[in-house]
Amino acid sequence: MSILLTIGIIIFILWLLGFIFFRSLGWLLHVALIIAVILLIIWLLRNVLGLF
Repeated sequence: MSILLTIGIIIFILWLLGFIFFRSLGWLLHVALIIAVILLIIWLLRNVLGLF
C-alpha cells in the first residue's frame, strides 16, 4: 500500500470521526474530506490505471 493511499485513508477516518463527534467544525471537516478524496483519486490514477 502506498503512502498516498495511507494518508488518504487516515484523513478520511479523521473526517468521519470529526463529523460524528465535532459537528461545530463545519467547513474544516469538508476540507479534510476533499483532500482525502483528491489523494485517493491520485492514488487510483497512478497505481490502478497506470497514469502519471
